[in-house]
This record gives sequence, structure tokens and C-alpha cells, in this order.
Amino acid sequence: MDKKEFRKYAHQLVDWMADYLEEKEKYPVTPSVKPREIYDQLPSTAPEQGEAFEKIFQDFQEIILPGMTHWQHPAFFGYFPANNSEPSILAEMLMSTLGAQCMSWLTSPAATELEERVCDWLRDAKGIDPTWKGVIHDTASTATLSAILTARERKSNWEINKKGFSGKEHYRIYSSSHVHSSIDKAIRIAGLGVENLIKVEVDEEYAMIPQALEAAIQRDIDAGKTPLCVVSALGTTSSTAVDLIGKITEITQKFGIWHHIDAAFAGTAMLLPEFQSLIKGHEGADSYVFNPHKWMFTNFDCTVLFLKDSKDLVQTFSLTPEYLKTELDKEVNNYRDWGIQLGRRFRALKLWFVIRSYGLHGIREKLRHHLKLTQKAVQWIEQTDGLEILAPVKFNTICFRQKLLSLDQNAENQFNEKWMATVNETGKAFFSHTKLNGKYVIRWVIGQTDVTEKHIQSAWVLLLETRQKLLQEI
Repeated sequence: MDKKEFRKYAHQLVDWMADYLEEKEKYPVTPSVKPREIYDQLPSTAPEQGEAFEKIFQDFQEIILPGMTHWQHPAFFGYFPANNSEPSILAEMLMSTLGAQCMSWLTSPAATELEERVCDWLRDAKGIDPTWKGVIHDTASTATLSAILTARERKSNWEINKKGFSGKEHYRIYSSSHVHSSIDKAIRIAGLGVENLIKVEVDEEYAMIPQALEAAIQRDIDAGKTPLCVVSALGTTSSTAVDLIGKITEITQKFGIWHHIDAAFAGTAMLLPEFQSLIKGHEGADSYVFNPHKWMFTNFDCTVLFLKDSKDLVQTFSLTPEYLKTELDKEVNNYRDWGIQLGRRFRALKLWFVIRSYGLHGIREKLRHHLKLTQKAVQWIEQTDGLEILAPVKFNTICFRQKLLSLDQNAENQFNEKWMATVNETGKAFFSHTKLNGKYVIRWVIGQTDVTEKHIQSAWVLLLETRQKLLQEI
């Protein structure tokens, strides 16, 4: 493809993209395809000769698009959103065009300095201690792993990086029993052993019980173990439960333990002043992660890790061979030293575009709109006989189910699972689930960029109609 053809097809694709954004709710939220159906439509060998763009794009429309789940659909209510927005998409286009590798200040000075500035903007807007510094990662999984590795190295005085494990460390990590699975994975990768992850008891709102945490730490100390890190949740994945950050910080400071705050989804809500009391006491913690790519209208992937002392992170990951050294290294941030990856995308650009396009006021208004819609759905559920909400709705995630007193819990679970699956099969809406105290619940997350009341109203009618049909079959 030459530059003239590129210009022609780029215009064509931008028109298609704009049409898609305007018409995305006309697509089924999830595709009705079977396993291997897409695979079997693709040639078994790669083409020897180049093909015309028209044919490639035709196959995209006829083979790929019918097999896509439309995460940007306003009736996508499952998992957590992976939102985008028009300004973020435009920034992604520029990022791809520039094709910059932003591993150090020298390789793209503007990328480095923009990253520092937008992280400072977000830190201040979220009410995080102004002495903390931020860095952009790809996902919260990577950022959390980076925090745990840093905790490991600081505790060992950076000896594990040099010599490996001695076998005498006996490190222990603590979290609630509702913590995200990325914590388990990070502990495996860090060589700490998943059996050393202690899942602490939660209260009736599924938040970690501080007294139970302190007791677990003391038991380990008495047994000759070494407490290393506590991961608290500011919004668990299942139900968005919120741990008591201040109380947990007091405990970690008492025992000299790293405190990592996982605010991957709900951290965006900290842009609202009315929610910032939830991180009171974080100043004594060590790290905090949140994902703008979930609820802040910024294309996946984009995660921000904030640190009380970035020097610990840099000392853990800094590795500068001769061919990467520059005369300015002591004067600038080389973000390749702030995490696992050497190569880095220009993710700060899309954050910059989103924050400037919406303004903090615009972002806050959109978040409040989602929270208002959530409370409307809560009222519908609470006013419907036979339905119950199993967890406090602190943000925009509702965990609800159908009660069937005539059946045992297993049968109730099967009913709710079938209810959700039947709704999802229509392609008109999409929900996901979790289990709370063994009970199967449907999770309704209202946070898609363009969701409005008509979308939740349509979803509610679909839920009720499907529920009624299934109840008649019992």
C-alpha cells in the first residue's frame, strides 16, 4: 500500500468508524457463533502474495465483525466496562501513526513529560497525597505485580534481585477473600508461592475485617513467617466492596508491611469529591492502582500506578545496559525503569485527549449520570417481589438474584444461571455473574460510555419478561 492508497483507505475507515460509533447499538451485544466457526472461515495457510485492501476489509466485515462482542454497546452490562470515547480513539490513531517507542526520555521527550504531567493531574483530582508520583502501565495485573516485586525487594534490601531466594524468607501476603485473581497470579510470578497468600475473612459487606487481618499477621510472626504485603481493595471485582483503607494502613505501618491499594475499577469514582473519603488514611500506604481504561472513557489498555516512594520501584527495575545510557539519565524520568516492560506505548496521549476533551467537570458529570441510573435500577429490583440484592451498591454494580424459597440453593443457582444465559442469548443485553456466599448472582454494571435510561429500561423489561417465562416452567 502506497501513501496515496493509505490516504484513500484511511478516509474510508474513519467514515466506517464514525458510522459504527453512531450505530453500535444496532449490533447484537454478543455474537451467536459456535466455537471454531470463525477459525474455519479463515484460510489454513497465510497468503503468499499481498491482497487488495478492499478484500481484506470485506472479510473483516463478513467474517470478523459477526464474531465480535461489542463492548462499547450501551447494553453491555457485564464484567466491568472497557470504555472508549471519540477523543481517546483519535489519540490512538495518532499514537499508531507516530509509532513511537517511549521507553526513555531520549526516545520521546514529549511522551515522558506528558506522562508525568497527566499522572500529576489525576493524582490531584483523585485526592491522592501530592507527594506521590504516578506511572502508566498496560493493566492493573502488571502494575500490581510491579508493586509486589518492589515490596519483595525492599524487604530483602534488594538481595533477591541479586542472589535469588535463600529459602529462609517465608514471606506472607494478605488480602480479602474477594480479592482479584491477578493478586494470586502476581504472587506466583514473583516466586512467593500462592500458598503464602492469606485470604482474610470479610464482613457482611464483603470487606476485609481489619481485626482478622491483624490477627493473621500476628499468627504468622509468632510462627516465624515474614509479613510482606497487604493488598486492600477499593472496590472488589465481584461486588465492588471497599476495604477500610485507613484502618488497614494503621496495621501495615505498625508491622512495617507494604500496603498496596487495588482500586482498578472503582478508583475512577475518586474523581468525585463525594467519594474521596474512602481513601482517607492512604497517605501511609505505599502504592495505589486504577484503570482509566475501565470507567474513564480511555481505550484499553491504560493503567496508572501511584507510589509513595518511586525510588523503591526504580531500584527494583532499573537495568541500564551501555547502549541505553545517556548523559541526561540523572535529570529525567526513564519510565522503562518504572516497571517490567522495556518498550512502552505512548499511552499518556489518550489520557491527555480524554481529560482535555471532557474536562474534569465533564468526566464527573458522566460518572454521576451512571450512578444515578444505577440507583434507578436498584429501585426497580427492590420493588419487585422475589428479587434481592446481595451486596451494598456503593458505585454502579448491582448484584441481584431471584429467590425461590421452594427450592434449595443449588436449584436457585441453576435458575439464576439460566435466567442470565437466556437474556444474554437474545443479543439485546449482556450480563455477567459471580457467587456471594455460594449464591449465584447476576452482576449489572451500568458504566458504558453512552448508556442512557432507555438502555437500562429496555434491559429491565427483557429481564422481567425472561424471568416470568422461566418461573412458569418451574
